[in-house]
Amino acid sequence: MHTNTSAFQELMNKNFIQQYILKTALLAFLSLSVLVSYSKDDSGKDDGRIKIGYISVKPKYDGKTVLRNPLNGWVMYASRNADESYWDTEFFVPELNKKVKAIDYASACYIRTSWSSLNPKDGVYAWNNPNSRIAKLIKGAEKRGLPVAFRIVVDGRDQGQNTPQFVFEAGAKYYLENPENPNRQTPYPQDPIFRKYYAKFIEAFAKEFNDPKRTSFIDAYGLGKWGEAHHVVYQDPKTEETVDIEKTKEEVLDWVTDLYVKTFTKIPLVINYHRLVGHPESWAPANPNSERLLEKAIAKGYSLRHDAFGMTGYYQGWEKDFAKKWNFKRPIIMEGGWITSKTHSYWIDPSGKYRKGHPEDVRKGEYVASAEAHVNMMDFRVGDTESWFKEFSLVQGFNAEGGYRLYPDEINFPNQIKANATATITHRWKNMGWGYFPNNIPQWNYKYKVAFALLDAENIVKQVFVDQKAEPSSWLKGNSVTNDLKTKIELPAGKYTWAIAIVDTTENNQPAIQLAVEGETTQEGWIKLNEIQVQ
Repeated sequence: MHTNTSAFQELMNKNFIQQYILKTALLAFLSLSVLVSYSKDDSGKDDGRIKIGYISVKPKYDGKTVLRNPLNGWVMYASRNADESYWDTEFFVPELNKKVKAIDYASACYIRTSWSSLNPKDGVYAWNNPNSRIAKLIKGAEKRGLPVAFRIVVDGRDQGQNTPQFVFEAGAKYYLENPENPNRQTPYPQDPIFRKYYAKFIEAFAKEFNDPKRTSFIDAYGLGKWGEAHHVVYQDPKTEETVDIEKTKEEVLDWVTDLYVKTFTKIPLVINYHRLVGHPESWAPANPNSERLLEKAIAKGYSLRHDAFGMTGYYQGWEKDFAKKWNFKRPIIMEGGWITSKTHSYWIDPSGKYRKGHPEDVRKGEYVASAEAHVNMMDFRVGDTESWFKEFSLVQGFNAEGGYRLYPDEINFPNQIKANATATITHRWKNMGWGYFPNNIPQWNYKYKVAFALLDAENIVKQVFVDQKAEPSSWLKGNSVTNDLKTKIELPAGKYTWAIAIVDTTENNQPAIQLAVEGETTQEGWIKLNEIQVQ
């Protein structure tokens, strides 16, 4: 059969071009992160058909970026005598072969200081004196966008006098452990004069720092040695005076927790979940009242911390069980028990896992205990921070796995719609961290909500849709949670961009929580998703 070679070749070229176009289009379609998806009808059930005008966006997860979120991440520790150079301290990281600053990885600055340093005279407060060390330290944190946290210590037995002298001059009764150190007075917390001045101080303190923009949390018990809630002194053991310890320590705990709850209404409060909370001992089996007393504080709104992570002779079964009981109901903040920088003989730990001269063993032990307790925050303690950066994989590991990392892994919404029409946004979330987002604590009162915004070409928010039913505190690692949000587009015709955020509903629905998402983010914190055409 005779054929026209030119015509045949032309036909083949056309077929080749058509196939090439089809293949290229298919590959481009498959490579897009935005896919046409099944949608849901108004009943919330899958209607089994592709709905024209709806798309599915799958944002890319960010597992590396340090997310500076409230009650989450690393806490820098600052001594009461820290100066401006504190912020610029660098630590060499062998894995990176360079120096880094702790502040680049931190979400808060913890200041454990004395009552006397903040309130040296009656009615005089250090934060009002811009030349005081503490005021400069607080200002330094704020200048760098870092909220502060506090513990106020009153016990004078180990650290020198932590309660202002004017309190004792006014007649407050106290205990003097060693007469050779007359300036180490420890007030009795049931004493009415002590309470009068302490309450006055806390009220003034709260007026200044009851602000979530400035303050991360308050370690709100502060009694006992180092303010750790144990070894609280109520009487001089060398006298014949007798105090009903169980009755007194409960009354004192009620008084001090009521004081903080009344004054710090917007700031998370924490208490050390010590097995001897409020007790005159430090090393003993758990007191039978400890759990009940701690849960009284929790019922008032307290969250949890412990100051002996990794110290296995101290942080034992009771503490682990208590943490487990409250996991995902109240956040936990950890502090390591052993100070490895020439202070504690950490190698005597009963676990037998810590070698002398190897602080990295302690860091690993603290990390494992923190993962088991599902903590939200870990510590860069003064003197121990360098050893963390020598074990940089642990620092990175907590950034990636600890606390909470919230991630919307799939969102279905319209990309074209008529003005004043309704549409349903379906959004699915994951928490990639071992902790939880404590939106349920009373001081926050579920103020953080998922929200979607429509932005114009200048990234200006034109309409916001807040999902009141989606609850981030219920998003736990290993589970995906899906919610539907009905919306009504009330905008003139034109092109807009969908954006997503977790907003603070008490701050005019402004984005408030950094999400673990790669993508373009507006200056206000909205993560841009995809365009929509309003017709």
